[in-house]
Amino acid sequence: MKTLLFPSSFFDRNQVDEDLKTEYNAALQTKEFDILLFDYDAWFNSRKLKLSSIPEKETSVIYRGWMMTPEHYSAFYQQLRKQNISLVTTPEMYEEFHLFPHIYPKIKEDTPRILTVPLYQRIHIQDVLKKFSRFIVKDFVKSVKDSRFPTHFTASFDQDQFDQYMKDFYQYRGDLLTKGICIKEYVDLKRYEKHTNEVRVFYFDQNIISVCQNSDQPENSPMPPVELIQKYQFLDSRFYTIDYAELKDGSWIIIETGDGSVSGLGLNQNPYMFYSSLYDVAKYI
Repeated sequence: MKTLLFPSSFFDRNQVDEDLKTEYNAALQTKEFDILLFDYDAWFNSRKLKLSSIPEKETSVIYRGWMMTPEHYSAFYQQLRKQNISLVTTPEMYEEFHLFPHIYPKIKEDTPRILTVPLYQRIHIQDVLKKFSRFIVKDFVKSVKDSRFPTHFTASFDQDQFDQYMKDFYQYRGDLLTKGICIKEYVDLKRYEKHTNEVRVFYFDQNIISVCQNSDQPENSPMPPVELIQKYQFLDSRFYTIDYAELKDGSWIIIETGDGSVSGLGLNQNPYMFYSSLYDVAKYI
């Protein structure tokens, strides 16, 4: 048996988080996993770790749950170690894949170019436009999901407009703001029935666990080249994800990476098959 760790429901520490119940049930259905819960409210709101049970001896555990800042995850990892739980993803692994500029040097051959800027430092739009004719603004983890914020910037924006949008950016991200600003070159993605063609790949211990469509595109949309997916199965983490997307010209790029512990399953992914595959490659953790 292998062990998984899920957050509990905010309302009942003895039940799994409602948004993760489908995954939890799928893992149980495989009959291959022991499952532990930790108290969502106590941890995320008070930084107190309360577990449904504590292993009698040191146990290697796979976490499946919500994102944390690297600092928060490191504290989580260290507190679990005191309870005989060793997460397969170390804080160093988590930070490298969670913060895109950290993993960028290892994938830059197949992803749009980026620039990084310290938080709250004024960005001069004309300087950026000398490097990228079009660009998007994110922090080191996420972009702003708000219809009023531009999907990308071009020379049509002047400095005053851009400064105002950056103020909005900091306001929108709020407490979720992470590390620094990542300016990424904007590229044109291929669309099928108005949906981009994005695919999420999970990797565990240098094995490909799953390759799943991730943007509501038609089922018969092209998939990334096998050679590209295999090219990145030997990166320096035990459990991670890479999101690939098709460009307008039919070629493929990497658009995001993530730690496998906190990356969601694909939109139409079969969770039972995912956990069966995870067990198959995690037999020796």
